[in-house]
Amino acid sequence: MIILGLDPGTTAAGYAVLAARPEALRAPRLYEAGVLEVSSPESGERLAQLHSSLKRLMERCRPEAVAIEKLFFAANSKTAMAVAEARGVLLLTAKLASATVYEYTPAEIKKTITGQGNADKNQIRKMIILTLPDARRLRARDDTFDAIASALTYCFKQTPKGRIPQTP
Repeated sequence: MIILGLDPGTTAAGYAVLAARPEALRAPRLYEAGVLEVSSPESGERLAQLHSSLKRLMERCRPEAVAIEKLFFAANSKTAMAVAEARGVLLLTAKLASATVYEYTPAEIKKTITGQGNADKNQIRKMIILTLPDARRLRARDDTFDAIASALTYCFKQTPKGRIPQTP
């Protein structure tokens, strides 16, 4: 099973591709991670670039599930609107590719990954590296680690309780 995690942003979107057997979702492997960057200062063109980049990624990796962070209320409404627009493009692109989309709040992701709903970026990064040793090699931005955290949240929440996962 291929899981795509996404972290929407105003000028880039973090992404992470995890692979796991359906019966072993708690033991996924990091396949690929990075940032879908956009270069245009014009919002319409920037959103079109984001759509094209995600569409190419989805055609290449063919995820069965897409996990994306829900937008939280931001003090800066201009930034919140730009992130909401980008998030809308990511959701639409995923749905057009027939992927099932799962949405998680930032607090839900933090609690799932670290056990604390108010964990900071450093705590999340450390837990990701403990869970996915291949992530240690990443010299990535927070956007990428946030996307990995979204994908891991899907894996941990979808594993049936009482089942002991096997290593893929």
